[in-house]
Parts: sequence; C-alpha cells; structure tokens
Amino acid sequence: MHLISREKCPPVSGDRQAVLTILGPAATSEMVLESLELAGYQITGAGTRAGALALLAAQRFDLVILDTLMPEAHDLAGYQRLADGSAPVLFLTESTSLDSLRPRLSLGAADYVLKPLRVPEILARVQVLLHDRGAGRPERAPRRTDLIMGDLVLNDATCQVWRGPRELCLSPTEYRLLRCLLLHPGQVLSKEQISRHVWGEDRARSENTIESLISRLRRKVDREAPPLIHTRKGFGYWLGPGEGVGSQ
Repeated sequence: MHLISREKCPPVSGDRQAVLTILGPAATSEMVLESLELAGYQITGAGTRAGALALLAAQRFDLVILDTLMPEAHDLAGYQRLADGSAPVLFLTESTSLDSLRPRLSLGAADYVLKPLRVPEILARVQVLLHDRGAGRPERAPRRTDLIMGDLVLNDATCQVWRGPRELCLSPTEYRLLRCLLLHPGQVLSKEQISRHVWGEDRARSENTIESLISRLRRKVDREAPPLIHTRKGFGYWLGPGEGVGSQ
C-alpha cells in the first residue's frame, strides 16, 4: 500500500470540471478523491479499465487520473484509448515504471506524479493539465521538469525560476534552497534540514547564514506577489500560500 501525504494544499478552484479517476486500493484512492472534491472538481470513479472506457464512451471528461498499478493498467490498447481521447491524462506511478510510461507521455496531453503521492503535487499537476487544455496558455507553459507552487515555477532542466511572468535571478545557493522548499510543500523544515539539503553537510551552518539566505530568497520570490515563504517560530521555514499558525 502506498501512503499519501496530505500536506498543506494550495487553494484550488475546480469550477466543477469533470474528472474520471481510475485508482487502486480504497485506502489509496479515498484521500485523492476527497481532496479533488474539496478542490471543486466533479469526480467519477471507475474500478477497472473496461469500466473506464465505457464511461469515456458515454460522457465527456475534462481530465483522466489513472493509477498505473491498477489491474490491466498496462494494457497498451487501454493506454492508447486514453491518450488519444480529448481528455488529458495524469498517471500516478512508481519511479520503476517510468521507462514503460514514457511512450504514453509522448502521445499528447499527459503528465505523471510519482509515488508516494503528495496531495499538493497532484492538485498542482491537475491544474497545469486543465490550464493547458483551455483556450489560453500562460506566458510560459509549465513542463514536466517543473516544480510548481501557485504561480511559482522552478524548471530543473534549465535551472530557471519564474514567479508569474517574472523570471527570478537566483544564485546557486538560493536556487537549491528554493528547490528544497518546493520538494516539501507545506512542510516545516528545520535549519539543520535546510543545511543538509543546500550544502550537503551533516553539520548545520550558523543560524545567521541560513537566516540571511532565507531573507535574500524572500526578497526575490515574494517581492511583487503574496508571500509564499514563511517562518514557523522556533521550528523552521515552509513554503505555501497563506500565513499559517506561528508564521511571521
């Protein structure tokens, strides 16, 4: 069983867009379904590939979410039918399955989330797929190598960062810190954890060094937009919308 982390999620307005979910065990799917419904999407579930194809033939969906561990999920015909349809596909998969999944991703509007699943990442990928499907596209369309939090986008392939239409000029250290925060959305990271992620050391840097780095990154990321980088007094720092308890 693959646990799903329900971290602090960005606010999402699904506008009742229709989503077909083809998911695995109830313990895994329940959290995904509940989170999508709370985000405002209209959810229809299918327990088998055959049931999913029947639903796709009978009604229109804005998005399909498919767990690659579902029985018959690796049936090529099933993947082909899903990928060639009008609805984009979000695959929930394991890193060991990526090689076999890549040809499906190249067929059209498709993306993936790796297990263990994190609800904020699922919601972010859903938003990107549905946004790309609409008539208008953002000034810079997100890619599969992006880490996303609201209008903050980090591209690992090019080491570039955007906040909305504005590209941020970050030092390598600032980039590593932001990437660390984006990989743990809504999670409070201590100064010791940040030090290991940013500098790759077991010994923590001085408090002043980390506080100065956080301050520099804040000035660039949050300069012209609602703040995303927050402090939990006495504990550390976290990334996400809203202030939260104990932030400053």
